[in-house]
Amino acid sequence: MPRSPSPPGLTTLVLLTATSVLALNMFLPSLVSIAEEFQADYAVVSLSVAGYLAVTAVVNLIAGPVSDRLGRRPVVLAVLVLFALASLGCALAGNVWVFLGFRLLMAGVASGAVVAMAIVRDTRTRQEAAAMIGYISMAMAVAPMLGPMLGGVLDTAFGWRANFWLYAGLGVGLLALCWVDLGETQAERSEAPAPLRRNLATIAKLPVFWAYAICTAASTGAFFVFLAGAPLVAVATFGLDSDILGMIIGSITAGFMLGSFLSGRIAPKVHLTTLMLVGRTVACLGLSAGLVLLISGVLSPLTFFGSTIFVGLGNGLTMPSSNAGAMSVAPGLTGSAAGLNASVNVATGAALTSLTGVILTQSHGPYQLLGLMLATSFVGLLAALMARHLDKTA
Repeated sequence: MPRSPSPPGLTTLVLLTATSVLALNMFLPSLVSIAEEFQADYAVVSLSVAGYLAVTAVVNLIAGPVSDRLGRRPVVLAVLVLFALASLGCALAGNVWVFLGFRLLMAGVASGAVVAMAIVRDTRTRQEAAAMIGYISMAMAVAPMLGPMLGGVLDTAFGWRANFWLYAGLGVGLLALCWVDLGETQAERSEAPAPLRRNLATIAKLPVFWAYAICTAASTGAFFVFLAGAPLVAVATFGLDSDILGMIIGSITAGFMLGSFLSGRIAPKVHLTTLMLVGRTVACLGLSAGLVLLISGVLSPLTFFGSTIFVGLGNGLTMPSSNAGAMSVAPGLTGSAAGLNASVNVATGAALTSLTGVILTQSHGPYQLLGLMLATSFVGLLAALMARHLDKTA
């Protein structure tokens, strides 16, 4: 198979990871339009989101080990072909069930982000990988902010199917870019590789992997808790309009971008767990300050949501290093580790989102939301401490 003689450039890796985010959220403003055209219940159409996330968790478990066996390049090219064809199927769907079937197939593109992380680790040391992941994270953080805006414009101007025509075009364009730019980076493939489940089992038996993976999942989990609870608190407690809420959600993403940028600058110079501990401490201190202000009777949008920005900043500092650490626990199984790490991340986020919806009440929402975010962030801090201990004793 023709291939580039060198590893892919940063732009290619950013586009691979950003496309997986756009595939999840760009079409969200069109859910109502899709339900109306197909005369389907909104709950059925919403399976295009919940089902997508569920398939993503499974795909990540498979794609990582497969990339260890077959190489990064063929996996990326295959999922991009599938993504383009599935997007075309959604654009041409004549009923809701055909739409949902092709929509679930689109979830294969999520593995592009997993393989991109594995490629970074293939070509760099742990500290260098953390720095590169920081820059990639900073760039791709723009996708969840701009994706729904673009999707809403397309839906208004051309109808909901325009989103999926664009998805198909993105898939074809990215396929062409990866064909030219994405060289094979997996140099340790075995002639007689172990079964995929054995690779995953090997990773799952390593306590140091779980320390890194739990730190990542808890960091992301605090953000998912915020996303699930912020609308209720913003409306019920502070009476904020939806446009202000959008700015608030954007602020925590801006904090993540800043933290990711700092990771890119600092990570090559310090141990991975040092940056993880700094990030978890920043998140916990910011949320603790917010809770103290609430208990003291200082309740305002500025003080409440100001404290949540530290979650974004702390995540940006933590996650490039924790992801790099998780992928470094077993030589030759970088893809397997990246896939399992990503699946744990998605599953934890889904569970915490559901838990937030059950726990939060209108009367005590601010206290409950900050408390749950702090508890989740503190779990990440404990995991970072455990990773540091295990790294020193290894």
